[in-house]
Amino acid sequence: MDIKEAANSGLINYTNFSGRATRPEFWWFIAFIFLVDVVSAILDSILGIGFISSLTFLGLLVPSISVTVRRLHDVGKSGWFLLVPIYNIYLYCQPSIAAEDSQ
Repeated sequence: MDIKEAANSGLINYTNFSGRATRPEFWWFIAFIFLVDVVSAILDSILGIGFISSLTFLGLLVPSISVTVRRLHDVGKSGWFLLVPIYNIYLYCQPSIAAEDSQ
């Protein structure tokens, strides 16, 4: 999976809060969000507008929550663990439950 596939998957499945997101899909989507944020911040500073980055944040908020909840499902946790931020960093790096079952 690459950044284009992860971005496409995350943006298409933004209303899907069930199912699973693999570790590469999650991290590539996070990289996509980071790149979009950097570009929007640069556009804000060049144009002097100040609201492009706010619009991109709002536009990517639900897809990022959705892919995060699916990643938590992939490691065997409830989506409500999204509310425990420091513990989530540990969970995001864990291998999939399906990967553990196949070993």
